[in-house]
Amino acid sequence: QVQLVESGGGLVQAGGSLRLSCAASGLTFSLYAMAWFRQVPGKEREFVGGITRSLGRTSYGDSVKGRFTISRDNPKKTVYLQMNSLKPEDTAVYYCAADQASDIYYHVANYDYWGRGTQVTVSS
Repeated sequence: QVQLVESGGGLVQAGGSLRLSCAASGLTFSLYAMAWFRQVPGKEREFVGGITRSLGRTSYGDSVKGRFTISRDNPKKTVYLQMNSLKPEDTAVYYCAADQASDIYYHVANYDYWGRGTQVTVSS
């Protein structure tokens, strides 16, 4: 049974930082590209960033480029999202996703597994 469990969300002031973690189990982690998405009520789930399965190439959504960094630790089966210079518009539920692919894809439909999400709230 595949599980992706996010942690590290919370309340932070604008300009602050948070580090999200996503621990995976039940899958061969090194065979999956990993990504973070976020969603606010009434809007579609938005691609935040992704990382390839072996070389660790990364890609980011335009709204977070230069502020967020995604990384992974294959032996620990964990992917991270370091979020700096947070803005109120970054407030959302953040989801971890896994895709058994060699590249990073930006669409929700490409991903095989999802976590339940962790809330990030940025106050102004």
